[in-house]
Amino acid sequence: MNDQDLAANGNTPPAPRATYRLQFSSGFGFRDAAALAPYLAKLGVSHVYASPYMKARPGSSHGYDIVDHNALNAELGSPEDFAAMVAAFKANGLGQIVDFVPNHMGVGGADNAWWLDTLEWGPDSPFAGYFDIDWDSDRAHLKGKLLIPFLGDQYGAVLEAGDLSLRFDPEGGDFAVWAYGTHKLPICPLHYQAILGGDHPALERLGDAFAGLPNYRPHVIRRAGDLKADLARLVAGEPEVGEAVDAAVAALNGTPGDPASFDGLHDLIQQQHWRAAFFGVAADDINYRRFFNINELAGLRMEQPELFDLTHRFVLEKIADGTLDGLRIDHIDGLLDPKGYCLRLREAAARPFYLVVEKILARHEHLRDDWPIEGTTGYEFANLVGGLFVDPASEAAFDRLYSGFTGATRAFEDIVRDCKIRIMTTEMASELNVLARDAGRIARSNWKSCDFTNNILHMGLKEIVARFPVYRTYIDGSTPDEADRRDIDWAITQARRGEDAPDGTVFDFLHALLTTDLVAEPRSGYSRQAVVHFAMKVQQYSGPVMAKGLEDTAFYRYNRLVSLNEVGGHPEHFGTAVAAFHRANQDRGARWPHAMLSTSTHDTKRGEDTRARLHVLSEMPEEWERHIQSWSRVVRARRGEVEGTAPPDHNDEYLLYQLLLGAWPVELTEVDDLDAKAVADFATRVEGAMIKSGREAKVHSSWTAPNQDYEEALVSFLRDCLDTTRTNPFLDSFRPFQARIARLGMINSLSQTLAKLTVPGMPDLYQGSELWELSLVDPDNRRPVDYDLRRRLVADVEAMAGDADAMGGLVERWKDGAVKLAVTRIVLALRREKPVLFAEGGYEALEVSGARAEHACAFARDHDGDHVVVAFPRLVAALEDGEGWGDTTIALPEDAARRRWRNAFTGRAVDVIAQDGGPAVRAEAILGAFPVALLVADD
Repeated sequence: MNDQDLAANGNTPPAPRATYRLQFSSGFGFRDAAALAPYLAKLGVSHVYASPYMKARPGSSHGYDIVDHNALNAELGSPEDFAAMVAAFKANGLGQIVDFVPNHMGVGGADNAWWLDTLEWGPDSPFAGYFDIDWDSDRAHLKGKLLIPFLGDQYGAVLEAGDLSLRFDPEGGDFAVWAYGTHKLPICPLHYQAILGGDHPALERLGDAFAGLPNYRPHVIRRAGDLKADLARLVAGEPEVGEAVDAAVAALNGTPGDPASFDGLHDLIQQQHWRAAFFGVAADDINYRRFFNINELAGLRMEQPELFDLTHRFVLEKIADGTLDGLRIDHIDGLLDPKGYCLRLREAAARPFYLVVEKILARHEHLRDDWPIEGTTGYEFANLVGGLFVDPASEAAFDRLYSGFTGATRAFEDIVRDCKIRIMTTEMASELNVLARDAGRIARSNWKSCDFTNNILHMGLKEIVARFPVYRTYIDGSTPDEADRRDIDWAITQARRGEDAPDGTVFDFLHALLTTDLVAEPRSGYSRQAVVHFAMKVQQYSGPVMAKGLEDTAFYRYNRLVSLNEVGGHPEHFGTAVAAFHRANQDRGARWPHAMLSTSTHDTKRGEDTRARLHVLSEMPEEWERHIQSWSRVVRARRGEVEGTAPPDHNDEYLLYQLLLGAWPVELTEVDDLDAKAVADFATRVEGAMIKSGREAKVHSSWTAPNQDYEEALVSFLRDCLDTTRTNPFLDSFRPFQARIARLGMINSLSQTLAKLTVPGMPDLYQGSELWELSLVDPDNRRPVDYDLRRRLVADVEAMAGDADAMGGLVERWKDGAVKLAVTRIVLALRREKPVLFAEGGYEALEVSGARAEHACAFARDHDGDHVVVAFPRLVAALEDGEGWGDTTIALPEDAARRRWRNAFTGRAVDVIAQDGGPAVRAEAILGAFPVALLVADD
């Protein structure tokens, strides 16, 4: 039965068998993807999972800064190139899903027509309502204005430097101020008279006509367009008019060094619907919702039906014509009403399609069952499976060694809370001020709460959001879900205990406001619309605060074991028990059987195999501690330090050693002589990751205030660690340990790969990760992929499936990654052969017994009498003793004794033995010749 037959069997949308994520950019476009189709088909995936390829800001390296949802990005190729790519995919049996971005658009520059129109006409623009803008600011200088925080210095300094200049577009007949020649800030036509002046009769008449535009309401904008066209024709037809316009523009553009000469331009700017400002002003004054704290990404009000229809026209057409089989929805939690959005999307589509959402779940949180989706994009799975390879017995030892080396003793929970508060008092302070203002307006609308001031409500909201245990709740005006009540109750209970907590009655009011209990009964005395809208706006704020406070700050401060510091991860939770792993898989199989399973993405902070290596450290805390202490003494002594207190601090140093171990290139592993250029290239990559980590941590440096001295010291320390120009005691000690960790990490990687490809769910392969994925934080994880190498290797391993000697040889030559590629290809081939078993089959945890029981994990997938059995090692450092698996056995499904079994990797028949409780297999028999096992019943 093929994938289409499988989809036709039920009422569920067709789910991909497996996807392959491609990152499109100017260096990898539609033609490149088309050429890759035969390779991807040979690899065994069913669908390409494309990064956004709609029109984005020029030079976009990721595609999430879309400026037109209904146009292709020309930097990726032409419409003909796109059609050729689609045809190539279909010719090779590949479907396609695409990453869609409904939450925000790219702004700034001169590319987003909706944004430019909003700047030109302010609240009167027909597009102004599409953006989440607060035109009703309580700050007088922003009343009816939109803050544009794109300047690199104070407004006055930029103005007097001549970096804000008025320009005329002779083709469009319009005027705009340009910041740095990059950001277009349109002048409202109502003020064109001030530019055109009265020196030329024709321009005087046109200027007067522009000034009379208010007489044309409600057709002012259309009339302005006619007048612009008149001006363009006049300039084109009469050279002296063009010269007069140029002279008028020049008269307003000042002269650097003469501040008074900028008075006219400043007065003109002050009259506009926008306020150009230094980027740092955004923290206090931003009045449009952003994607997190990124000024160049403006939030959309996707809850508006008209906007939904406009932005989804292209993707819905591609779903209807069969180009697209599915969508991945970016940042679903940014939307005002995520569930409502998904429902509308389903209703608008002409046929069923695969739908997953990017959603980060807390450890106690479950995806909402009433969302009409297939599941999440798999962050929780990446952390679940990674935890299997972390030894929980070492947690106390790691606490001790980490605090002993770095001096860090604070609990992770406290770090997160402090980081969230920092975000709310700096980068996202303005949004909190607006929420406090809105809460104050609601409070003052009823005498029962009119004494709650904006300030005290601000204090209460800050304490609550800082303690929110989830990214957001989903209050929508209906009866609140019990999960939402639980999380709001918990946050407020914790907030009441805070040292700076306001009076308890404030929390009573805010609880009623956030749950909408305030308007649960008729005649409450409050506006239901205002209360529900406020609760929903808080939800749009708590998510970005969590993301910036947790993922982008705390994760870079708390470095105990950074393989746990992953998107959707919980660094304070040290390891995953095998039983918990099984329960999570069973739950997914029952509730979200087609959810995406990811181990690497464009957002992961370290590649899947980087993390697999670092997990090994959890098994050897004492040895790890000896190494870091020794390395620190050696490197700091080499730098002439006596006290060992010079920068970088020990927390950054501790992080550096982990990154070096995790990402050390395979071509530099187990070699006699180091290639100096390869080491230098690697050092450059680590340098970028370390500087980014330092700035994200916001302890010694930051993006808004880079500390050059500290960063230079950090880079110098790194360069000393990797100096190959002379004898280097650090490298002499580091390299043997690294080689050992890399080999053990290789086994973890194979186990992780096999698990992802066989548990309930739909596995995704991030581009290039079919070989070793040893990347660091972005942009390192978006480096070009060597597909020529992958084509050669897939041809090499094509005939090796089932050949024990050949597969064993791949383990010996593990550094080239062919062993991971072979595992991937063999399992994907089995998924193609048994689509129903993997898409709908049950999941049975299999018991492992014997001396090495804690070092293996096993389960069976079954459907209608068909079975496969999966087994792989974990906590593999203990297996280095050479004693093998000993008496360890793995239970098999009840009817296993009646079947003939073979290992799909080695091709060897499997002897089923009888033990108390039923059939079993010896671990040594299936894990001795090859690190992981996939048993298939041949009858």
